[in-house]
Amino acid sequence: MSPRRIIIDTAPGIDDAMAIFYALASPELEVVGLTTVFGNAYVEACTENALTLLDIAGRPDIPVAQGAAGPMHGTFSSPAGHVHGDDGQANLFLPPPTIRPIERTAAQFIVDTVMASPGEITLVPIGPLTNIALAMMLEPTLADHLAGIVLMGGNAFCPGNITPAAEANIFHDPDAADMVLGAACPVVMAGLDVTEATLMTNEQIAGLGSIPTERAKHLARIVPFYLDFHHERGRSDGIYVHDSTVVSWMIAPQHYRTEQLPVRVDCTDGISRGKTWPAHSVTDDESAWAGRPAVTILTEVDSAAVVALELERLHLPLPDRTGGV
Repeated sequence: MSPRRIIIDTAPGIDDAMAIFYALASPELEVVGLTTVFGNAYVEACTENALTLLDIAGRPDIPVAQGAAGPMHGTFSSPAGHVHGDDGQANLFLPPPTIRPIERTAAQFIVDTVMASPGEITLVPIGPLTNIALAMMLEPTLADHLAGIVLMGGNAFCPGNITPAAEANIFHDPDAADMVLGAACPVVMAGLDVTEATLMTNEQIAGLGSIPTERAKHLARIVPFYLDFHHERGRSDGIYVHDSTVVSWMIAPQHYRTEQLPVRVDCTDGISRGKTWPAHSVTDDESAWAGRPAVTILTEVDSAAVVALELERLHLPLPDRTGGV
């Protein structure tokens, strides 16, 4: 079976780095591009980080397109320096990458790539959903030509993390999220319901440095910063594995349980801004959910199995796909 072709939309970010390396090492997937967005750092830093991660992985052939610097409406408040470091990579302030982003915007790159290979591309956003929404506005038929969207974000049946109501990626651009979660293509929401049930332990993190790949060595340098944040928040036994969940779902869906429900996002300026609200049922005809397609919401996870799979992939050499995309 041919690998599933994906574009990762990302704001690297420590857990973004984990997810990117995981995807690159998974023969079930072919990463055909990275697009960058604001979030864990400002978009310029996120773009530099994406390029540097590809340098580390030995995949300079993968194009990187810089995207949105802020949400569709309003302004971006501030990056999560206390979580990921001011540079998004644990305050390592890495040397400049050897490769540069392409000239096209993220939204244009998404449209061009999807429309050139209709039905083949899955979008994998692991940051705010602004670039995906802008691409859908740029090409109104985009969803019809997608294989699907698998996103990390939201919280269907549990509290938020950036506020009591909302998960951070959705909170940063709820208008974009509401548009994407209503897209007319298969959409999977990997939110806090499962990511905060997926734990990489202190012992597993300590073992990253013994894995003999450059990807693992980089993670061994940055993940302890992320671990410190978790410890400060009272999580003494490890880190939540957020962004890597999209990869685990795509390559090992048997480790998850799901529900199929339409989802709306609170786009108001009240205390529930950014909350992802599932309908009561797939046939819910209340006005806010009427006509919305069902979203596959991940609700339960075999944490030990998916974390073991991610660590296993860190040991592997990358599939040879340097002949281009």
